[in-house]
Amino acid sequence: MKSLFFFGTLRYVPLLSLVLGRDAEALDVTQASLPGHQVHWAKDQAFPMIVKGAGVAQGLLVEGLSDEDVARLNYYEGGFDYTLRDVTLEAGSGTRTSQVYFPTEGVWVAGDPWVLEDWVQRWGEMTLYAAIEVMSYLGTLNADQVAAMFPMIRARATARVNARQSNPALSPSGFSDQDVTVTAVSRRYVNFFALDEYDLSFRRYDGGASNMVLRAVFQGSDAAIVLPYDPVRDRVLLIEQFRPGPFARGDEKPWQLEPIAGRVDAGETPKETAHRETREEAGLSLRELHDVSHCYASPGCTTEYYHIYLGICDLPDDVTGISGIESEAEDIRSYLFDFDELMDMVDKMQAVNAPLVLAALWLARHRERLRAGA
Repeated sequence: MKSLFFFGTLRYVPLLSLVLGRDAEALDVTQASLPGHQVHWAKDQAFPMIVKGAGVAQGLLVEGLSDEDVARLNYYEGGFDYTLRDVTLEAGSGTRTSQVYFPTEGVWVAGDPWVLEDWVQRWGEMTLYAAIEVMSYLGTLNADQVAAMFPMIRARATARVNARQSNPALSPSGFSDQDVTVTAVSRRYVNFFALDEYDLSFRRYDGGASNMVLRAVFQGSDAAIVLPYDPVRDRVLLIEQFRPGPFARGDEKPWQLEPIAGRVDAGETPKETAHRETREEAGLSLRELHDVSHCYASPGCTTEYYHIYLGICDLPDDVTGISGIESEAEDIRSYLFDFDELMDMVDKMQAVNAPLVLAALWLARHRERLRAGA
């Protein structure tokens, strides 16, 4: 049996229990400390690191860990560039020898002091959802493969948090997720996106339950979508880029005109994503955002959820150009369209991007109010 000292996120007992795959009550846990060390945020990251320095690092000593327990912990921590080292702790009235996950030297830079309660409030729920997905790959994917997918794992986890925090949908039936019975879920594909198959039955309007059905669901993330609009010049900015969806459908025009868009990353609100993506894809600064719609892209088959906004900004003649993040192979060109040109595009069915059409129609309804206030 082995013992480990946890100074960071695994001090959060629900996470530790999830990673180990057993109830917290079954763990042998003691409050302990490591002198001569401090716990800081890893700069620009959502997790902490331990460094040598004046002070005492507080944490949990967990004893009686099996080889399987340590293997599960190594798998989870493997994606965060941590390695185990021996240390001497203060626990109770004496000292004990244990091991600690130290960051690989040179990978992370220490930021501000880290406080468990602050981390739980901001990152706890998302991290639990992410950990469920990470540990589901134990035995099928190695830690490096999981680490490569981790940004999307966290984005999917963030979407689950968002789904619970804000749900303005009207449901006249009053039915809820408690009226669905799931007997099996299998992940058929995972890389950047994921594809799951559900065996489930659902409540019928006659009071009974449906037959067991098989449903495939594309697991995406939440996305923030912005139509930049200049109410003084009465024009919008659209971007064009290659889109694999139309190409795979056989569309001879896979370069699509659309609003600015991007996934909602962990730690971001949809509005923060909207501002970031607008800077990245068009070099624009938005003065304000107006809610257009918060809606599912295609609820029959995908979890993707859209936060669509109209962004007020300045759009002079020289604002267009070519942009995008090279590391993401983005090649994006921007164009300006007068309001009448935009609506003509919608009327002639030349706008084939659903969020663009929705934002354009919203603008048509609210244009006079926006222009009057400019």
